[in-house]
Amino acid sequence: MTIRIGANPIGWSNDDMLEIGGETPLETCLAEAREAGFVGMELGNKFPREAGALKAALAPFGMACIGGWHSVELLKRDAKEEFRLAKAHRDLLRAMGTSVFIVAETSNAIHGDRSKPLSQRPTMAAGDWAAYGARMTDFAAMLADEGLILCYHHHMGTIVETREDIARFMDACGKPVNLLLDTGHATWGGSDPAELARSYRPRITHVHCKDVRPAVIAEAKAGNWSFLDSILGKGDALGTYTVPGDGAVDYVAVFKELPGYSGWVVVEAEQDPKKANPLAYAKKGVANLKRFLAEAGLK
Repeated sequence: MTIRIGANPIGWSNDDMLEIGGETPLETCLAEAREAGFVGMELGNKFPREAGALKAALAPFGMACIGGWHSVELLKRDAKEEFRLAKAHRDLLRAMGTSVFIVAETSNAIHGDRSKPLSQRPTMAAGDWAAYGARMTDFAAMLADEGLILCYHHHMGTIVETREDIARFMDACGKPVNLLLDTGHATWGGSDPAELARSYRPRITHVHCKDVRPAVIAEAKAGNWSFLDSILGKGDALGTYTVPGDGAVDYVAVFKELPGYSGWVVVEAEQDPKKANPLAYAKKGVANLKRFLAEAGLK
């Protein structure tokens, strides 16, 4: 598989606040994604979760199913129970012919709670990572037996947010656990996404591409904003995230640290669609990604 450019529907319809873009039909999202040049879509709240219906929804737009977010609670339960509870998602992905199984720990996450500032995000004690990593590794091994690849999504407002968190998590987990490199969450969380790419290249199996507006991040931090307030922006202002090439991330540097990468690069730049027209931003993101990939020597 060569590199393919896909999208997450969160630019059209938000998954943490369903009213944001809630009026936009799935068909509009898919039609505009195709017009922008995307060839695959991750799952969102408006997508059917039965294989036949999902194939019927994607087929008219020539879209592949990339995979999709799956919340895990391995702080609370063991790998076998998590695997059992993931059956519907596992079955759907295998039926759709994708191996991308995106996970994040959400048992104590705050990114979906508008009342909680990011300063209140959960953290892990140094001595707790080993046991957590063992459970995640066991879960990933079970998925691998079914041909699924666990791609862990480091994320603002969760236990894996900072560079130190990522290091402790990856050190605690065995090889079946792979890393979803998210350029936007990395930068906002204080990491250099190019350095992450270099450090974890053999275990990076999925890439989310969103850019950041540093001035808005600084304002959000100074104002002790929640994640949702930060990405939506206050008043008429735009939020922290935008599409590749519209912010501060050096994508050429990131892609140069991913030699031989084969898989999806996905634009996942959540914004308020009433402020940031999804089609216009999608077109900008695709055009910029193609240019950055070419400059980095990736195809």
